Amino acid sequence: MKDIGFTHIALPVRSLDATIDFYGRYAAMQVVHRRPGVAWLSDKTRPFVIVFFEIADEIRPFAQHAHLGVGVASREALDELCRKAEVEGCLESGPADAGWPVGYWSILKDPDGHRLELAYGQGVGFTVESRNE
Repeated sequence: MKDIGFTHIALPVRSLDATIDFYGRYAAMQVVHRRPGVAWLSDKTRPFVIVFFEIADEIRPFAQHAHLGVGVASREALDELCRKAEVEGCLESGPADAGWPVGYWSILKDPDGHRLELAYGQGVGFTVESRNE
């Protein structure tokens, strides 16, 4: 993999351990680099990481409607993650089907209030590939 193009986004968190656990469970991400106060997480599908860094200051989560988006393998997988998120108190909305190209989606909140969209059937890959022709 080459480090060309969009490689990362960095977000502040209160607890790396809680964040690593959340994104491991809900976004199939794993730590690919860690040092004191910083962890890089990746789903290992492309050369892209989310850099999480611990801070003591106030966390300012994404503004309304701003979020990270993750595609899941099926509607059933999304439904299962939403059931788990509801039990754990981090499901904000959904699941809902918005049709093409938005697909079947839900919004979760991570331990610091950043929003994570889980989606199935979005047209991102198709749209990007069709623009490369």
